[in-house]
Amino acid sequence: MQVTPSLQAELGLSVTEAARRAQIIGATIGTIADVGYRKTTFTRIKERAGLSSTRIISYHFTNKAGLMQAVVSTVSEQKAEFLRERTRGRVDPGDRAGNLRAHIETSVEFLRAYPECTKVLVEMAANAEDEDGWYLTGPMVDQLRVGGLSRQLKQGQDEGAFGTFSPEVMAMSVAQAIDGVAAQYAANPQLDLENYGKELADLFERATAPQKK
Repeated sequence: MQVTPSLQAELGLSVTEAARRAQIIGATIGTIADVGYRKTTFTRIKERAGLSSTRIISYHFTNKAGLMQAVVSTVSEQKAEFLRERTRGRVDPGDRAGNLRAHIETSVEFLRAYPECTKVLVEMAANAEDEDGWYLTGPMVDQLRVGGLSRQLKQGQDEGAFGTFSPEVMAMSVAQAIDGVAAQYAANPQLDLENYGKELADLFERATAPQKK
């Protein structure tokens, strides 16, 4: 993934500093996607970024926790912006079922557009308890994956658009289903993601529909 300085938005940074941080974050994302979180070291990041020393990483991010915070923030921002752009104007804001479908189909589209980001989110969530990492990794990734959707589902229930179920459980089920598609896509890049997205949307449309009286 190419991380541009504009994605950083840190106040007080020079153009050169922002570009260097973006370079390091991009190299970290690529490394995590390739070898996994546990095998991602400053040495591997240095080699991928073409840096002369790991001290350059420490200078910009102090430690692993600081770097992981920047990575999670960057990937989260990228996905949120992708979802906003792809769903804007797609359905009426009050159409809860339509918005759920758009969320699922667009999340599956994200797998093709940003496969490295998807791998990083899965890796970060799986290693949220790493003592050297950022302690807010887990909550932040969970918020991105299920927090917003859970609130939308609850609001839809309050409006009578959805049936009776746990919004948290349903949101997690949606996230895990999308993770499953990500795993299948990683194993088979020829996978028909468009059809998978449609099938998942159909499935959860039925699962969340109001119960017939």
